[in-house]
Amino acid sequence: MSVYVGNLAREVTEEDLKSVFEEYGEIKRIHMPTDRETGRLRGFAFVEMNTEEEEAKAIEELDRAEWMGRELKVNKAKPREKRNSFGGGRKGDNFGARRY
Repeated sequence: MSVYVGNLAREVTEEDLKSVFEEYGEIKRIHMPTDRETGRLRGFAFVEMNTEEEEAKAIEELDRAEWMGRELKVNKAKPREKRNSFGGGRKGDNFGARRY
């Protein structure tokens, strides 16, 4: 499992996040999604720590904490939703069905 970190300032680096989360345990991986067109940070990141206990402690201490002028949103990351290859549409739509 990993930790979602939201409301990040655009200038945050991986090293910045690492220095904050290292206080709560060993970090396995940090993923900072970027915008495809601009290459800029999208304002959130995922931090994977060594144990769930370390993750829970980081969430408890950092959620709603002030950092780099922003109030962080820190919680357990939700599993990624599966997307169909058609894009768009809503669940339950009858894609491709004939309508009279």
